[in-house]
Amino acid sequence: MAEALDPAIPAEVDALAKRVLDEACSRGLMLATAESCTGGLLASLLTDIPGASHAFERGFVTYTDDAKLEMLGVPLAMLETNGAVSAPVARAMAEGALAFSRADVAVAITGFADGGSGEAGLVHFACARAGEAARHRVERFGEIGRAAVRLAALKTALAMLHEALGDPVDPT
Repeated sequence: MAEALDPAIPAEVDALAKRVLDEACSRGLMLATAESCTGGLLASLLTDIPGASHAFERGFVTYTDDAKLEMLGVPLAMLETNGAVSAPVARAMAEGALAFSRADVAVAITGFADGGSGEAGLVHFACARAGEAARHRVERFGEIGRAAVRLAALKTALAMLHEALGDPVDPT
């Protein structure tokens, strides 16, 4: 059970995070996160679960385009052409998290958590494993509110991590 985030994190998300960490530990793999709209919430969750957080290598909170460029190496031209909330940028974020860490598996989250953009709930995810192409997923959670979008994004990102570790789960 997550300590600092309890009861804010739903039990099923907490359980999925524990499964991801247990799987990473059993395989001797390290994890990294690259987060934008979730603002480090996934990294916080993965380090809040006692006994398995040593499988988490590091997290990047890259809320701005400059942070994506400077911390993850996302090309400026890609950001300008596609926008920060896009499949290419999500993939580049996940690949950058691998390149700038010692992790074996990285997940990236970039999206619009609220209606300021006109695309509330649009979130792009990517998961990269060393030596493999990054996998992309897009979700349109809709106008369910900022907190609900962020929690739904956690669940999707954890499911992608779990799948990359070799044990697929249905995030719904």
